[in-house]
Amino acid sequence: MLTTVTAGPYTVRGISVGGVYTSIAVPELGLLFDAGASPRSSCAIDTILLSHGHADHIGALPALLGIRGLVGKAKPPRVIMPAEIVADLGAALAALSRLQRFPLEIEAIGMSPGDELALRGDLTIRAVRTFHPVPSLGYVVVRHVAKLRHELHGAPGHEIAARRRAGEEINDIEDRLELAYATDTLVSALDHAPALLRARVLVVECTFLDERKTVEGARAGCHIHLDELVERADSFHNEHIVLMHFSQLYRPDEIAGILDARLPPALRKKVIPFVPAGTSWPG
Repeated sequence: MLTTVTAGPYTVRGISVGGVYTSIAVPELGLLFDAGASPRSSCAIDTILLSHGHADHIGALPALLGIRGLVGKAKPPRVIMPAEIVADLGAALAALSRLQRFPLEIEAIGMSPGDELALRGDLTIRAVRTFHPVPSLGYVVVRHVAKLRHELHGAPGHEIAARRRAGEEINDIEDRLELAYATDTLVSALDHAPALLRARVLVVECTFLDERKTVEGARAGCHIHLDELVERADSFHNEHIVLMHFSQLYRPDEIAGILDARLPPALRKKVIPFVPAGTSWPG
């Protein structure tokens, strides 16, 4: 059922079929992006980031919470989401808790574009604006790396240690954009949030790929068409781009060939299609 690809240092594992379900884990970061499906392998992840409130991206959250209860995960997961949907999701989980006589609890955190949230000592989540008919967000994972100040390069170790003991800050903090996630959005999200184009790994939707759906038709549903990525081919400074959320108009086994034929070679080298093996989608 699950698809797994490797993008640089990261494993990207889960399921994504446009309009059906999307839920993608990156275990090295301890993050689950969206909860449209509830694989057992994702239930131990304690931080869930929701892009928006449509059922194919949020509908399996109650089942995921239930599985966590079965395996003894007593602490509610931290669930990050657009600030506008916090109250509605809380009300929905409260109603479902009454139905099953079991508390479906989360630590709900609402974010707006530009907000940042510390995940752990060296990692921060930054919310970016995406464009969908309902409140939506993309996310950028930022790693803070301490680097010795330039003017101290070559200085003796005892001198650096003395300066540290004296209270001097000997490091500069460099922010590295590790991984970005954007789905169910107009392509203009890439223009408004250039950090998406600079992240080491970009996980981004590309729902439609060819003439079976026009660019105008893709935009009408607030989704990205491959033609729009081709137009921006020189803008992608990512090392790896995981394309996901493909429409069922396409069989999984034909997507790589379409990308080979339609993407410029330099961009194609970066692109990893997030598709299962075989001729049909899971489920």
